[in-house]
Amino acid sequence: MLRTGECDAMLEKNIVVLGGGFAGLWSALGAARKLDELAIENGFKITLVNKDEFHTIRVRLYESSLTPTRVPLQKLLSPCGIDFVKGGVIGVNTSQKQVTVRSETGDSVLNYDCLVVAVGSQLFMPRSVKGLSEHSFNVDTFAGAERLQSHLLSLRSKPDSNMRNTVLVVGAGLTGTETACNMVDRLRDILGKGEVIIADHSSHVGSSMGPEASSVIVDALNKLGIKYLTGIRVNEIDSSGATLDDGTHIETETVIWTAGMRANPITTMIDSGKDSLGRLYVNDYLQMKDIPDVFVPGDAGTFLIDGTHYSVMSCQHARPMGRFAGHNVVAHMLGLPMLALQIPNYVTIVDLGADDAVYTKGWERHVIDRSSAAKRTNEEINCHRIYPPISGERRELLDAAAPVVQSAPSLKH
Repeated sequence: MLRTGECDAMLEKNIVVLGGGFAGLWSALGAARKLDELAIENGFKITLVNKDEFHTIRVRLYESSLTPTRVPLQKLLSPCGIDFVKGGVIGVNTSQKQVTVRSETGDSVLNYDCLVVAVGSQLFMPRSVKGLSEHSFNVDTFAGAERLQSHLLSLRSKPDSNMRNTVLVVGAGLTGTETACNMVDRLRDILGKGEVIIADHSSHVGSSMGPEASSVIVDALNKLGIKYLTGIRVNEIDSSGATLDDGTHIETETVIWTAGMRANPITTMIDSGKDSLGRLYVNDYLQMKDIPDVFVPGDAGTFLIDGTHYSVMSCQHARPMGRFAGHNVVAHMLGLPMLALQIPNYVTIVDLGADDAVYTKGWERHVIDRSSAAKRTNEEINCHRIYPPISGERRELLDAAAPVVQSAPSLKH
């Protein structure tokens, strides 16, 4: 609990942050930083609610080694006086300003003065695909990635066959591409061989990346020996493989689903307009226009991040959205000016396996590098830049939560 000398006579005000991902963590730390900047040590309580005890570096879950992908939340929150509640959100009442949380010990109600809905996104699992939830794997959550790795290791004990040695990745977006490209080495390490297939309903691989980057991705797939199928959909998945909409059956014990994201369903508990992905609309301050005591940074919210393009579901936007939301929550509660967030630059780096990656700039995704330098830059981002300070030092954590937008990463030659 934060302490403050100026507000002893005030009733304690509660800031509740839902979610411990990129947006949620930085919202909580950003609020703590703003209170520290104002020398407020009493009168405010910040509580972060998350389903588990970890801040997960989600963008690395396609890797084989998962230990580095989780950072204990208490190590980041406790030094800054932020309370932590482990549990799942089962209700949000914006009229009564209450959140209901279900934990191992039962249900509890948290009252708030300001709420930060940083619940993120989750993998879209269409019900139209028969057997999808029962027979597919994913790299969307730590539990999902852990289950996939255990499954891959279990293949060693099974008889050699095409079905055992084949992995089908459904979805040729960023996650699907990175998963497929890195699966080549993962299969080789585990089985000594293997075939990777990537399938997508779009007319070509990397359709969201633009023509320049798409051609680079196709080249990488060809060099890695990855077969790609486009313009198709998966109709059914069972224990023997996947059946496509043209009747083709791909024999495999490993189908990895990466096809599409949606905002966390917790957003449906809030009566307000949403986009086609279920994201709540916010203004430049990350504040809901019709419910001003609710802020929605990260994948659960969206706005014109550069005045023209809507924010995307990525840590590139979630991290600054969180830092600004945390700052603005405190400013809003104290009647101080808030800071508008605008991010003029947009970059993408896609891991293409081995010693390869493609780095693009701008919403048109112009390729500026495809080399080992892009790979090293991607590793610098995923393994260092997006991590919170893990020293546990209060000052370092608060300083890192300042409401600033980092410049685009430079190539590491």
